Amino acid sequence: MSDHVLAIAALAVVFTVATVTSVHMGALAIVAAFVTGSLFFGQSADDLFGGFPGDLFVVLVGVTFLFAIARNNGTVDWLVQASTRAVRGRIALIPWVLFLVTATLTAVGAVVPAAVAIVAPIGAGFATRYRINPVLMGLFIINGASAGGFSPISVFGSITNGVVSRNGIPGNPALLFAASFVFNVLLCLVVFALFGGRGLLGRRVGEEGTAAVPPPAGSGGTGSAPAPRSPGASAAGAPGAGGAVALAPAPVVSTVEPELRLDRIRALTLLGLLSLVLGALVFDLHVGLLALTVTVVLSLVSPESSKGAVDRCAWSTVLLVCGIVTFVAMMERIGTISYLGTEVAGIGTPLLGALLICAIGAVVSAFASTTGILGALIPLAVPFLLAGEVGAVGLVIALAISSSVVDSSPVSTSGALVTASAPEGERETVFRRLMVWGFSMAVVAPPVTWLLFVAPGWL
Repeated sequence: MSDHVLAIAALAVVFTVATVTSVHMGALAIVAAFVTGSLFFGQSADDLFGGFPGDLFVVLVGVTFLFAIARNNGTVDWLVQASTRAVRGRIALIPWVLFLVTATLTAVGAVVPAAVAIVAPIGAGFATRYRINPVLMGLFIINGASAGGFSPISVFGSITNGVVSRNGIPGNPALLFAASFVFNVLLCLVVFALFGGRGLLGRRVGEEGTAAVPPPAGSGGTGSAPAPRSPGASAAGAPGAGGAVALAPAPVVSTVEPELRLDRIRALTLLGLLSLVLGALVFDLHVGLLALTVTVVLSLVSPESSKGAVDRCAWSTVLLVCGIVTFVAMMERIGTISYLGTEVAGIGTPLLGALLICAIGAVVSAFASTTGILGALIPLAVPFLLAGEVGAVGLVIALAISSSVVDSSPVSTSGALVTASAPEGERETVFRRLMVWGFSMAVVAPPVTWLLFVAPGWL
């Protein structure tokens, strides 16, 4: 067995074992690099540590540390409330608002599972109270996380752009973000049409009734949920209280938690997040170092906000990404990446090779980590891209979107979080429908993104 085949087999084992067991993929990748590198490839410990992505480590720690402080001091909750108040009782707008909330969270540095974990329970509460299909609500939240996930200062965006930069591939971070955002918006339009969104049009909060009594006939029972249920099953009011709610409809957010004020520390946190965006996009400052700077300033101004924030950093994601990148760096040193690129290019049809790469990314990501896939597959495509027969920017965008939209699968973290947040009686239905949708994305997304961004050759 050649070194290249052995390295590829080891990477496949890493993804397989981490998928079917509880072993952490990042730790497994580092161990695999150590074992195979030492026994078969003549790699010393210094060689292995030389491939550790220190810059990416700082980015991931910096942005997730800052986001943890924003959660601690209530800035995240304030953003959620401010956004949901904007619906003014329009039921059909609630999923779109939660889409934007989740996209904002991931765009400013929240890891995708963290953002989904925050917003999914809120969305489930709205779905139950206002008879919105929980599958519709869950997919909007997951797609929102993917939409914001490729901003230049986000985790997905930092990983993708970092890999592109380190491998000398032409990149366009702004276009990657815009393409992913627009694609997920269009995807949500399809979700809205398929999962009862049209039945929500024209319905308002005050017309629904929130007491545990049946609403008047024709009051909006459009069947948008998978099965009929008593509206207000989650309400705490006694029978007969619905009239009071109907006469004085409150903002949607008041059904979730008390209203928060934009106090001094929250305003400073918002200013810090804005500074991070401007510094990274306008002045080209290092995202990780800038995020840590904002974090230190906020910790000095409000020490209570930083209590426990380090523990809330996305250490699991940090280990996962750094472990995969370390293993792939070893593959680069022994020439496996060049070998694979040559093999893909040898297919004879560059466009077919590009489609194959996107399909691999989508299928594997449906079971494994999207962050791990982004760190592994882009380097595998480097020699293929450097040949110049397929546009690098277009293929990176297609691969990024194909690998992320399958996160709606319930065997992925985001899909599992939405399933767990669904009402117990509807959890099985949500699981089945997310399974169908998630794997349909693995089939549909690669050819669609390939047709949009690769085949025309304009990127």
